[in-house]
Amino acid sequence: MRHILLADIGGTHARFAVLRGDDLQAVRSLDVHAHATMADALRSFLVGRVDVTLIEAAILAVAGPVENGRCKLTNSAWIADAPELSREFGIPKVRVINDQEAAAWGLPHFGPSDTRLIGPDTPVAGAPLALLSPGTGLGVACLVTGLPGARVIASEGGHATLAATTAYEEALICILRGQFGHVSAERVLSGDGLVNLYRATAMIDGAGVIPRTAAEVTRAGLDGTCTTCRRALDTFCALLGAVAGDIVLHFGARGGIYIGGGIVPKIIDHLPDTEFRVRFEAKGRFEPYLAGTPVRVILRPDPAFLGLAALARSDKAWSHA
Repeated sequence: MRHILLADIGGTHARFAVLRGDDLQAVRSLDVHAHATMADALRSFLVGRVDVTLIEAAILAVAGPVENGRCKLTNSAWIADAPELSREFGIPKVRVINDQEAAAWGLPHFGPSDTRLIGPDTPVAGAPLALLSPGTGLGVACLVTGLPGARVIASEGGHATLAATTAYEEALICILRGQFGHVSAERVLSGDGLVNLYRATAMIDGAGVIPRTAAEVTRAGLDGTCTTCRRALDTFCALLGAVAGDIVLHFGARGGIYIGGGIVPKIIDHLPDTEFRVRFEAKGRFEPYLAGTPVRVILRPDPAFLGLAALARSDKAWSHA
């Protein structure tokens, strides 16, 4: 029975589990900020486990660009280095991949209760599937099916330049450009991005700014106790729709786009009441191209492990290890 260590590591949480044969063991989540290095977090997970010596391979999904088995995480000081981790922990095969690549491998394996549909459900059979994940950052990936086999395209599309559709969005982006220089989609479609939207919205509307976290902006926006928070949240949803539509156009992902990450599931009941779907389809001459494309919000906890487990069971996992 094979024992394979799996990990999903972002800027906030590092999640670990062991795949024992076909059985995925319980996922344990650790706070990234509580550990100086990735090795420290991995050591915390492994300490006390009776099956440590049985682990023969590892696949680590990390939030950042991977080159030659190494990644400096985009929103963390952690570095993932496959050869170093292999030597330090005595694991013969270690592979480091982008976290969105891992999640994309799991898209075909979602069950009916794992997602919620927003809009029509008329996918084009055999067309690519896209993934867009607002969380600590903004991840983008695409699963291409067909012969000679499925392939995942990982990208850094979350750092592409954000486009405005309305004069109000132009004003928001102008404020953010003064702060950041380049305004990517991640600057608004992420946890910090929602806070950025809240502050910029307050500036435009001449409202007072109370220091708030992303969770507090979301909560006050949903319960209607803060007009500025509600407007920021609704703008977030509209821009999410616009960017999701762009991703479908980029990849030709008429099989559907999946919205992952930790933010959108918390606003799933509010999302259909916003301009999300309208903006998703509002692509001029290509509106009919988007009109039937399914959008599904991922509700399954720790969805990356579905893809990691599928990848670990396939030969694709070790062809580059």
